[in-house]
Parts: sequence; C-alpha cells; structure tokens
Amino acid sequence: MTSGQAWERISFINSHKLCLAGLLHAPGGPSGPVVIVCHGFTGSKEGGGRAQAMGEELGNRGFNVFLFDFSGNGQSEGLFERITLSGQIDDLNSAVDWCTSAGMGPVFTVGRSFGGTTVICHAAGDQRVSGVCTWAAPASLKDIFTEFVEGPVDESGDMYALAGDEGIVYLRRSFFDDLDRFDVPQQAGKIAPRPLLIIHGEKDNVVPPEDAGLIFQNAGEPRELLYIPGADHQFSNHTRKVWDTMFDWLDRIKLSDKKDLVQVGFLTPSEP
Repeated sequence: MTSGQAWERISFINSHKLCLAGLLHAPGGPSGPVVIVCHGFTGSKEGGGRAQAMGEELGNRGFNVFLFDFSGNGQSEGLFERITLSGQIDDLNSAVDWCTSAGMGPVFTVGRSFGGTTVICHAAGDQRVSGVCTWAAPASLKDIFTEFVEGPVDESGDMYALAGDEGIVYLRRSFFDDLDRFDVPQQAGKIAPRPLLIIHGEKDNVVPPEDAGLIFQNAGEPRELLYIPGADHQFSNHTRKVWDTMFDWLDRIKLSDKKDLVQVGFLTPSEP
C-alpha cells in the first residue's frame, strides 16, 4: 500500500453471482460517509497506486473509501469481452449495497472515463447516492468507442477488436448494442437535486471536452463543471488539481440531511 495506512480486502457478489474484488479504507468508522471510486475502461481499482493515495487523503478528511474492480477487470471474476455499461451499473449497485449494508453513508460516487459514465447512469436510478463526480466521462458513447473498432474478428461478427494505448482488447457485439440503451446527458438530468461535479481536460484527445458540456447542459442544479487547461485524458501533470477540486466539493457536501444542505445553499428552503 502507498503509505502503510490500513486497507482491507473485500469480496462481494453482483447480481450475476460473480465475485468482485474491493479495497476498503475506513477511517471514518462503520457509519461514516463513503466515497465509491469507479475505474476507467480496462483499468483497475488500484489505479497504479494513485487511487489508493487519493483514498488515503480522503481518509484524512473523514471519508471512508471503497475501491473495486468491475467484473472482467482486475481481480474480479468474469470475462472482459463480456462487459457492458449495464453490467457495470449492476456492479456499482452491488458495491453500494455492500457499503450501505455495512452501515456507511451518505454515499458519494466518483468515476473516471467510462467509470464516470457508469456513475452518472447508476445515480440516475439509485437515490441512495448523495453526490456524483466524473473525470473525463464520455457522453457520446457509440461515437467514441466505434472510433477504436478494427472490425469483427470472427466469422459470426460477434467479436470486435478495439485498438488503444493499452494494446488490443476484444469485446462482444453486445457491448455496442447495450450502449444504444443509454442517453448519458439525459441520465445526468435525473441526478438533481443531488450535486454533480464534472471535471474534464481541455486537451483530452480521447473523450472530446464537448462531452462534458453536453452532460453539464442537461444536468440540473446543483452542478459544477471544471475544464482544466492543458490536461489530457489521463490528467497527466494535473492530478493535484483534480484531487483538490474534488476534495473541496466533497467537503462542501459531506452532510447527512436536507437541513444542512439548505444551510450551504445546495437546496432552497422551499423544497420538501
């Protein structure tokens, strides 16, 4: 681990009976607020150690942190070729189940890239989530993923190859068919009145910065959008800015009832 602080290995089951691997850092105690972090496409819960380092800083601020591998990724069961956005939403729902069953809350979700799309679409249908933060989240899903497709690689046309910085990965046609089910900007509109923070690099050459604008335009209040000048899709050399922006946002919404939300201006007193 990055600094010797305690991380506990967690296993939990999704609705398809696959065992998913997680890491829990819980300085906030069994009933403290929890940040659930979702990795990006082909990523893993550790994020090369960066996710754990970020989690430990969140722990110093009184948050519990839950990292996990989506099915088919990292140490979780399943085949990568069978992933779908619907499946990732289901995995995240199971992660929220685990955290709330353990007594933790409120729940905040953070997602990077395709994990950011996942947290938006999940929160649209799960009121247990109290706030959502995305980093470089795609909105125009089909356009982005088909750009990397090198065509079907089997006679049935069911398996496709995608070429990217990490090499070639294989996905089934069901992945692309499933993307058609989701209008991401429309889903973002269902998050309000819960807070939404959108972070995107101005020099992102994987997910166009315009995607962040689409999400922001369709979201309700309270919403915030930060474009980071010079930042690419990985936020190379800009990690500190991303973290500090998110930390400040979480500090402002780390509240457990609507009375407190009114006091900091996230809800108006006239709302029930």
